[in-house]
Amino acid sequence: MTKTLLTLALAAAALPSHAVVITQWNFNSVPADSSTSTGSQLASIGTGSLSLIGGVTGGFGSGAANGGSSDPVSIDDTGLQTTGYKAQGTGNETAGVFFKVSTVGFQGISFSYDLRHSNTSARHERVQYTLDGSTFNDIALFTGAAGDTWFNNRSVDLSGIAGASNNANFGVRVVASFAPGSNAYAASSTSYAGTGTWRFDMATVSAVSAVPEPQTYALMLSGLLAVGFIARRRRG
Repeated sequence: MTKTLLTLALAAAALPSHAVVITQWNFNSVPADSSTSTGSQLASIGTGSLSLIGGVTGGFGSGAANGGSSDPVSIDDTGLQTTGYKAQGTGNETAGVFFKVSTVGFQGISFSYDLRHSNTSARHERVQYTLDGSTFNDIALFTGAAGDTWFNNRSVDLSGIAGASNNANFGVRVVASFAPGSNAYAASSTSYAGTGTWRFDMATVSAVSAVPEPQTYALMLSGLLAVGFIARRRRG
């Protein structure tokens, strides 16, 4: 009986409960250098793809200026600088950055990022998710009501979305959105222009835990059956 309970305890311990980073982009140079005008669009942790969509173009800029992002590095703190957004009144929620990350083997998915708005950038940013790589659904809307300012640790919980876990085709995108109830972009400050910039940093797809392997479930089930069998014998 003691051995059976120990088996169950070990099986339960095999189910991780801490958050784990699946994929992260910090946009810093590889290898690190002293310039924040150079960087990398490759994932810094894990694997995934990054796409600029809707005519947006990208470069790099400082992740430390204007208060700075949440990147803990002190040298070569770089952000992904994006511009080329839609003209006023056009292309609502079509221009921005798309992060595609397989969540196979993980559950309890979340997405977080830092974003610096320029004065003339779109004030509202829509976060959307996809389960098939092409069809997108709204999940959150954030407001950046200040120019030349970092808004850090934007966080979106997708743990309640059926299909977000254990999905090879999962992805999220952040796109410029019209002001709610209108047909136009509001500016973070001053006047909106498609030449305004959004600068991304620390884009991260995380999970609450890994999906347990089938053999772990089998071990737990066999332990429970053993406990039941022993209990019946003792009653007999």
